[in-house]
Amino acid sequence: MREIVFDTETTGLDPRSGDRMVEIGCVEMINKVATGRTYHAYFNPERDMPAGAEAVHGLSAAFLSDKPLFSHKVQELLDFLEDAPLVAHNASFDFGFLNAELTIISREPVCTSRMVDTVALARKKHPGAKLSLDALCSRYGVDRSHRVKHGALLDAELLAQVYVELTGGRQIGLELAADTVEPVIAAAALAGAAPRLDRRPPRPHAASADELVRHAEFLEQIQSPLWGR
Repeated sequence: MREIVFDTETTGLDPRSGDRMVEIGCVEMINKVATGRTYHAYFNPERDMPAGAEAVHGLSAAFLSDKPLFSHKVQELLDFLEDAPLVAHNASFDFGFLNAELTIISREPVCTSRMVDTVALARKKHPGAKLSLDALCSRYGVDRSHRVKHGALLDAELLAQVYVELTGGRQIGLELAADTVEPVIAAAALAGAAPRLDRRPPRPHAASADELVRHAEFLEQIQSPLWGR
């Protein structure tokens, strides 16, 4: 199954108040394995960058001023997303900004039925625990030492690793291995070439006569044993 893990950076918290998306990063996964295909783009928001938002992701208005408009990159983005489920952390936030940008340019919004929210998954799996991406990376041993500020592609790459753990972890790989090996063994058996299993002879596990005598002598040395009462 093909899925896209994505993250966005914005000028603020609410697209309804004029905040815009300035960066998106996407990671392609097939059967919960990253394929190495990614999509990343910066966008000119055509507005200022509040100091609070810049402190989070480090993207200034000057840096974004020569970047393409969302409308110039939208088809490229949609071609990458195709019709895959879209995985995000606090997904309603990222979906809200993505669909707000699509609405501005009169494009069809992405259906929320495609939304997979890793916050909801984490809340169900770890009730009462901290649910931030940093906290989940710490829980699952995902290295985030290179994450100085928020970045859409970096955060999507970290989230992809967390998503694998939230949905079964490394057991997924074991299940795939079993699915591959068992049919091979079955096919070999049908062909009359079932794998030969070398069986070791059983090791002696009963006490020898000499050991039984020494054990009895040892028991006689115990004063007032429980089994003698």
